[in-house]
Amino acid sequence: MKLSATNLHALGNVGVPDYDRTAVTPGIVHFGVGGFHRAHQAMYLDRLMSEGKALDWGIVGVGVLPNDQRMAEVMAAQDCLYTLVVKHPDGTLEPRVVGSIVDYLFAPDDPSAVLDRLADPATRIVSLTITEGGYHVNQVTGELDASDPALAADLEPGATPGSVFGFIVEALRRRREAGVPPFTVMSCDNIPGNGHVARKMIAGFARLKDPEIAEFLENDVRFPNCMVDRITPVTTDADRAALAERFGVEDGWPVVCEPFTQWVLEDDFGGMRPPYEDVGVQIVEDVEPYELMKLRLLNASHQALAYLGFLAGYRYAHEVCQDKLFVDFLLGYMDNEGTPTLPPVPGVDLDRYKHQLIERFANPEVRDTLARLCAESSDRIPKWLLPVVREQLAAGREIARSVLVVASWARYAEGVDEQGRPIEVVDRLRDKLVERAQHNREDPLVFISDPDLFGDLGSDERFVAPYKAALRSLHEIGARATLEAL
Repeated sequence: MKLSATNLHALGNVGVPDYDRTAVTPGIVHFGVGGFHRAHQAMYLDRLMSEGKALDWGIVGVGVLPNDQRMAEVMAAQDCLYTLVVKHPDGTLEPRVVGSIVDYLFAPDDPSAVLDRLADPATRIVSLTITEGGYHVNQVTGELDASDPALAADLEPGATPGSVFGFIVEALRRRREAGVPPFTVMSCDNIPGNGHVARKMIAGFARLKDPEIAEFLENDVRFPNCMVDRITPVTTDADRAALAERFGVEDGWPVVCEPFTQWVLEDDFGGMRPPYEDVGVQIVEDVEPYELMKLRLLNASHQALAYLGFLAGYRYAHEVCQDKLFVDFLLGYMDNEGTPTLPPVPGVDLDRYKHQLIERFANPEVRDTLARLCAESSDRIPKWLLPVVREQLAAGREIARSVLVVASWARYAEGVDEQGRPIEVVDRLRDKLVERAQHNREDPLVFISDPDLFGDLGSDERFVAPYKAALRSLHEIGARATLEAL
């Protein structure tokens, strides 16, 4: 049965919204409606609504990129409903239809509709999952990189917004002129200090566009930090088929995820917010210890298993984490390199957390692809792993495993695996990375000599020497034998 509002109560053994969706009104505009947002923030709001709460906090999704057209089509066809399927390690599937998204706007088709929604006083939160690259941060200077064509177009006088930053700044200008309080901007991306970064980058854009709005934004708009965690692999045709065959639901874009979920949120909102704490969200004064724990243990470990695992012939995260050699390597990285850089994390047993990560990665039902984990490395490695390297170097501690991960990225970026098969490198800097990596053998420092990605690490002999040795080993004996030697 096709998923739609009219068919909801005809569905069989699938959880469905038990609240009146016609009573739900918009309160949040979300940029970047993908799998992760729908497995996480939208799910928490759906839980609240099931308790009869937060019915004035419905989500209006917004897509600004050309490839968001398909999401717009699916959302329109399904009345903004979708199925969230939790995949348990024993093979059990737990599906639920989520109803907290009430509308979806495809910005290229109707930018004025997006601006109207953003300017509406009912919109009190604008949330973001726009990926690490969506913040346009120069990785070395930490300042805004305004060279992106979408940003450049929005900076033209009188331009109709086309970028996330353009829409936010123009909407804040309109709200200020109309005497409407500003909305809170809530970044939910995997970036250290994501709220701070969002404020700095959007303010940097505003200074170029409208200095008055930049001052207003920096003084009056709140940008809470948060840490979000739930492994959400790309939905496959097999996932759609399983939902149809086992539960009788035809869903154009369901979401699959692991059972684990965590959201740690700084209580820094300009006005009202949903009572997230009622459904398990941790509301705290300082998010940093939790986000560093996730970024340097979970996210960096994903990078640690992804390139080496792919080069060794694996294609899924669970395959890698059922191999003791790789598990020992991951735990060695977490214990000896990641953990020493962390501050105390209130209420968390780090040893238990690290072993729980291995269990989560090893869930065979999630089938998280290494290709997904290897994508957009130029946005991930500098934020998740290189800070560990720098802190370890500053303290005179070991970096061997982190260095091997960087070398495995360089080897992966050559675009050919150890069996001579092509690797599809997915990265916004793909052409530059592959061009450099293909000269790794004759110039082993070529890959790490890019100051925009590596800063001064490419000239620090404490990093350079083990990096050259690791890269040489990957070329000469391969990933598995390199790990065994380590």
